[in-house]
Amino acid sequence: MAVRVQLPPRVHNPDLFTNRYQLLQLFQMNDSTKIRRGLKEDLPRVLDLIKELAEYEKAPHEVINTIDKMVIDGFGPNPIYGFFVAENENGVVGLSLYYWRYSTWKGKRLYLEDIIVTEKERGKQIGKRLFERTMKHALDENCSGMMWQVLDWNEPAINFYKKYGTLIQNDWMNCTLESSQIEALLDAIEKEA
Repeated sequence: MAVRVQLPPRVHNPDLFTNRYQLLQLFQMNDSTKIRRGLKEDLPRVLDLIKELAEYEKAPHEVINTIDKMVIDGFGPNPIYGFFVAENENGVVGLSLYYWRYSTWKGKRLYLEDIIVTEKERGKQIGKRLFERTMKHALDENCSGMMWQVLDWNEPAINFYKKYGTLIQNDWMNCTLESSQIEALLDAIEKEA
């Protein structure tokens, strides 16, 4: 497997290093961004990243989640999601949020809800590292695979996922009912009965 490393600006002669391992160590020492499991204390910044993504996707009004809900849902007695963060000297700059899904055909799957890297930190391989850490987690948890969605107009994301040989399907449609709709429907059904 070939490893492609972009040298930090102050390194001009890669022949100074006797092997790839030394070169990779130098690169890693100069990259202060660490990928780690998310903690409850990260949630305020996580919600900021979620709102930043919503702005990018032209849907800021869609974000109704709160830190209190995220604490209960991720750190309560029955956590329903997990996440990894990318952190450097600027704080938490990236996020990979996932949860478990069960396929009747394939069994346990990891569902990747979002990968978000704050705009100022893009182009530094942070999204790649978050994605690869999430892939490893799927295998560590004995999942049969991973699933996620990508907006059809988000060409940078589509191209990123294609680099991994991702199967991008066009034959499935997303279906959604909001809680207010469910309540209204069930009320109507109850009144008819």
